[in-house]
Amino acid sequence: MAKDHESAGGEGELIRQVCQGRPDLFYSLIEPYERMVFAIAYSVLNNAADAEEVAQEAFLKALKGLRSFRGDAKFSTWLVQIALNEARARLRHNRPHLHQSLDEGSGAQDSEYMPMDLADWRDIPSEALERKELTQRIEETLETLRPIYREVLVLRDIQHLSIAETSQALGISEDLVRTRLRRARLQMREALAPGYDGSWTL
Repeated sequence: MAKDHESAGGEGELIRQVCQGRPDLFYSLIEPYERMVFAIAYSVLNNAADAEEVAQEAFLKALKGLRSFRGDAKFSTWLVQIALNEARARLRHNRPHLHQSLDEGSGAQDSEYMPMDLADWRDIPSEALERKELTQRIEETLETLRPIYREVLVLRDIQHLSIAETSQALGISEDLVRTRLRRARLQMREALAPGYDGSWTL
């Protein structure tokens, strides 16, 4: 996850100045989080052009609503929440038949336990695949995950938010974050290394 301008105080000062009439400083405030906001929008939409538009919309909404930011969560988490809401709204508008898959709570699939050795998909040895091929397969496999799993995986394993931050950003419990993350990692592992039997040296 991007560093919070090296200190919460520095970020807080930027927020204060923007709110006091220095909108020119807003880019300095959001610049560390541009990639993260795009990534979470893309995790929902699976379309780079749409994700870029949603990211810009999210930043504009953040600028307009910055005075409402109270600091109860990290600024980055607040941005992610805005981006998620914008991306989900765009997806509902474009593909309303997917509405239900975005809003599923802790149903049977989330609570189902997978009694398998959950090797972290990030730990697949580099020698198993050429780096370029591995990167391509990771990207392709990410696109096959259901949004509720892809969102958690992107926030935790790519953007490195904590369990608590991911829970807050997605509006779900920490236990549900862990459950969805285990399932997402398992799906990634099975797709990337379907023949894995636990014998590789990790």
